[in-house]
Amino acid sequence: MNIERLVAMVNDIGRYFAAEPDEALGVAGIADHLKRFWEPGMRKQIVAHLAAGGEGLEPLAKKGVGRLAEIDGKLHA
Repeated sequence: MNIERLVAMVNDIGRYFAAEPDEALGVAGIADHLKRFWEPGMRKQIVAHLAAGGEGLEPLAKKGVGRLAEIDGKLHA
């Protein structure tokens, strides 16, 4: 999938979870959503994009993708 589309999707998810009263809950919500609803290839693409600098990702979205990377790393370690 086109990385620009993935970035836009993660930013939309991040805006939804920005309503959480605690930023940590928002970050966890983003990561959980990506883990549950995105295909492994999509997750791999967005994590690689973050590792390359994460251009276009909003701050909360970046944190959520970073948390996803931690979760996926633990599962594959």
